Amino acid sequence: MIKHINQPKSSVTSRAEIPSLEAQFKKTFADIQVASKEFKMQLGLREVGNVIHNANGIAIVSGLPNVGYDELVRFSNGLLGIAFNIDEVTAGIVLLGHYWHLRAGDEVLRTGRVMDVPVGEHLLGRVINPLGEPLDGIAPPKAKTRLPIERPATAIMDRAPVTTPLQTGIKVIDALIPIGLGQRELILGDRQTGKTALAIDTIVNQRGKDVLCVYCAIGQRGSSVAKVIATLRQHNALDYTVVVVAAGDAPPGLSYIAPYAATSIAEAFIEAGRDVLIVYDDLTQHARAYRELSLLLKRPPGREAFPGDIFYLHSRLLERATHLSKELGGGSLTALPIIETEAQDISAYIPTNLISITDGQIYLSPALFELGILPAVDVGKSVSRVGGKAQRKAYRSVASNLKLTYAQFEELESFSRFGARVDQATEKIIAHGQRVRMSLKQAECSPVSLSEQILLLLAVKEGLFDTVPLLAMSEAEQHLLKAASDIPQGIRDKIESDESISDDDGEMILKLASNALAEFGTDKTDEKETLESSSDRTMVTSIATNKEQEPTDEVPAVELSTKATKNISETSE
Repeated sequence: MIKHINQPKSSVTSRAEIPSLEAQFKKTFADIQVASKEFKMQLGLREVGNVIHNANGIAIVSGLPNVGYDELVRFSNGLLGIAFNIDEVTAGIVLLGHYWHLRAGDEVLRTGRVMDVPVGEHLLGRVINPLGEPLDGIAPPKAKTRLPIERPATAIMDRAPVTTPLQTGIKVIDALIPIGLGQRELILGDRQTGKTALAIDTIVNQRGKDVLCVYCAIGQRGSSVAKVIATLRQHNALDYTVVVVAAGDAPPGLSYIAPYAATSIAEAFIEAGRDVLIVYDDLTQHARAYRELSLLLKRPPGREAFPGDIFYLHSRLLERATHLSKELGGGSLTALPIIETEAQDISAYIPTNLISITDGQIYLSPALFELGILPAVDVGKSVSRVGGKAQRKAYRSVASNLKLTYAQFEELESFSRFGARVDQATEKIIAHGQRVRMSLKQAECSPVSLSEQILLLLAVKEGLFDTVPLLAMSEAEQHLLKAASDIPQGIRDKIESDESISDDDGEMILKLASNALAEFGTDKTDEKETLESSSDRTMVTSIATNKEQEPTDEVPAVELSTKATKNISETSE
C-alpha cells in the first residue's frame, strides 16, 4: 500500500484538492496500455551502400542494386546526391554540395524519390540555391509545396499561340525584335557586351505589369550576382523576383540542376494562371558543368568534348517555356536564355544548338559596344520568329518598316565608308539612318514606356529628327519623351488595350512630336558638319555646301586611296 504524503501545515490547499499519487500512476499506466494497443510495428527495407571513391563532385558507391536513374540519395553526413550512372555493381552519384568531408566507406541511403524544390509565393524576394536553401541570411522559406525539378513539357494541345507582347522597355527590342509571352528568345554575344544588363532591364520593366520573374545565375562570380541583386533591389524589382544562384565556386552538380529547379519554381506560378519571365544566366556554364560531370563519369565525348546528349539537355529545359491555354489558366512562361560566344563565333556547337531550339535570338556585337552604341544589338543577326504577332496594333503601325529601313542604311553606310561618291538621295538615307540608330540608343536601367516609344518611333518614321544635329539627338529625344505625358488618356487606353489608333489620333501624336522638336531644327550647313563629324566615321565627299558652287573634279586616285587606307586603319583600331 502506497501511503499518501502529508501536506505541510503551511499549505493552504486542502488534501482533498490534490490527487493522490496512486491515481496518477493508474492514469499513466492506462495511457501506456492504450498506446501499446494502438501501436503497430511497421517493418521496411532500406538499401544502404558505401562510398568507394569520391573526387571532383562525383562519388562512386556500391550496395544500391535497386537505385533508379535521377533518384535522390543521402549520405551519412546529410549530403545529397543524384544517381547519374547506373552500372551492374556500382552507381555514379553527382554530389549536390561541398564534398571535402566525404570519405570512402561512408554510408549512402536511398530516398526513393527524385530531386525536388520548394515552390510558392513565399519565394518572391528571396535568394536561394538550387536546393531551396536560403542565401540571403533570412530564415529558410516555409515549403508548403514541392515540385520535382525534372518535369515533362506541356503537351501541344494544351498550349495557346504567342500573341501577347512582353514589353521589355528596350526600344530596339520592342520595335525590331519583339518578344511575346511564352516565347523563348536567346541572348548571345561575347564577354562584356551587355547580355546580363539586357535581361535585368527587362526584369526591371515588369514592375506594375503583373509579371513575376525568376533569375537563375549559373556559374557566375559572386560579385556579379551581388551587383545584379543590388540593381533589382534598387529598382524595387526584387519584390516580384526569385533569384536562384549556383555560384562559380559551387560544385558542378548544383550548376547542373540550377536551371531545372528555377523552371519548376516558375511553373508553379504559371499553373496558377500567372505570367512569368525566367532568365538563365548563362547556359554556356551549364553546358560546361554537364560536360565536366560526363567526362568524370567516363561517358564518351563528342564534338568539343561535349557528350552526345547535350542538345537534349537544353531542349527539354526550354520546351517547358509555353503559353497555356485558357482551360489551364492561361499562364505563360517566357524564357530568356543567355549564352556566351567566343570571338563572335555564333556557329559554335552550343550557340547553334540553342539557336535551333529557341524562337529567335538577340545578338550583341562587340564592335557596336566599343563604338558606344548601347544596347549593342546587331539588328542584322537578330531575329524574332514570332515577329509582329507579338506587337500591339498601334506599335506595329509605326514600326513595321523600321527594320528594313535600318538594314538599308547599314548597307549604304558600309558602301560609303571608303570615300565613295553618293548622290543626294543616298545622302539623305544615310543621314536618316544615323538618326534612327541614335534614337534606338538607351541607357541601362532606364525603360521606356509603350506610349513614349510610339511617340518616338512615329517621329522617326515621319523624319522629324532628320533636321536635328546628331550631337543634339539625345537632348531632343529626352525633350520628346517628356511630351509623351501630354498624350490624351483615351489614346493611351487604345495603345494599352491593343486597339488600332485612328488617323486623327496619329495626327495628334505627330503634332505633339513636331512641337516638341521645333526648337531643335538646323540648316543644311549644320547638318553637313554633323554628318561628317559623326562617330560612325562615314566619309561622304559629295555634299555641296553652296548652291552656286560648281561640282569639283574627281578626287585623284592616290588621294582617294590614302583616305580609304586611313579610314580602314581607323576602323580596325
